[in-house]
Amino acid sequence: MLLPELAEKIVKEVRKLIGEDIIVVNTEGYIIASTDLERLGTFHEGALNASQNKRKLIITKEDQTKLIGVKAGINFPIFFQNDVIGVIGITGDPAKVTPFGEIIRKMTELLISENYYAEQFDWHSRALESFVMDWIQAKEWNDAFMNRAKLLNIDMEIIRSAVIIEFSGLTSPITREAWSSIFERFQKNDQEVVARSGNDRIILLINCTNGISRERIEKRLKQFFHFLLDRFNIHAIAGVGQPADPKEIRVSYSQAERSLKIVKSPSSIAFDEDLTLEMLLEEISQKTKADFIKRTLGPLTLENELMATIKELFNQNHSLKNTAKNLHIHINTLHYRLKKAEELTGLNPNNIHDLLTMYLATLLLGEQTKINH
Repeated sequence: MLLPELAEKIVKEVRKLIGEDIIVVNTEGYIIASTDLERLGTFHEGALNASQNKRKLIITKEDQTKLIGVKAGINFPIFFQNDVIGVIGITGDPAKVTPFGEIIRKMTELLISENYYAEQFDWHSRALESFVMDWIQAKEWNDAFMNRAKLLNIDMEIIRSAVIIEFSGLTSPITREAWSSIFERFQKNDQEVVARSGNDRIILLINCTNGISRERIEKRLKQFFHFLLDRFNIHAIAGVGQPADPKEIRVSYSQAERSLKIVKSPSSIAFDEDLTLEMLLEEISQKTKADFIKRTLGPLTLENELMATIKELFNQNHSLKNTAKNLHIHINTLHYRLKKAEELTGLNPNNIHDLLTMYLATLLLGEQTKINH
């Protein structure tokens, strides 16, 4: 429980409060951390007595000649969950250091408690992430898999929808404290499963057994997005799969992934049930997509102005007036650019076949850009 690494942290923190030498001793009486490095690994009879008797021990200068490895000062047993797990000692005049004793013991026990719960949180997070990823990929459930579900208190008979929440614009890894706050947002319902997926995604498996409306899911996600932005300045997007039986959760997860790919702006949510053209595009191989882009809009990929014009044309539903307005250009300039794009690609935006071809290529190009970033 009381490892040398934690003991060293305790010594450093306590030393900030008092300018005396500090030692941390294990329950066998050996010093595992000290401000005096020469005492590391040595036996301390006084600390052993304090540990065994479960009470503080004041060591006088006279005791230095009677007890092995001791110096004048005071030793306090460290308790965790009512058990002694070690001893912290302060070297110095007992009359001077004793007033600090209880404060230092409480601080030490608090550090140990915080470390313990942090380790528990990390273990549970890793275990849950590993289980959910195995669940998504599993085709058969064996006894070991079901035992893991039981250990994590996950009901494997509930119909669920998979939701993938992706963070954007992260400049540094999310802290443990932030992850803890994030998970607390979903722990009110113990029939839902929430797990990390790397440092920029959350997988949420929503309980749909009694039915849950799309509006309710959307409202919850929007509230969560607001919480992320308000508390941590994190933007997020989400893709939502359709309800699936427990053994088919991978289908819902794939749908959530597919939905996530079409999200264009922060705080947006895409539902698989809304996808139409995107369903077909998802089935096309990456090589075919790359070849299609090259054969269609390839000549425009180095023409930033023309490429931006084509994208805006589709954003404005082929309205020339709105496209020119949004690009802050004259309508004649827009006609010139579209003519130039036609000359380079051989595709006429006024021809329905060519227009559809350009639109598909624009979608695929946007998808590639998102993947590369």
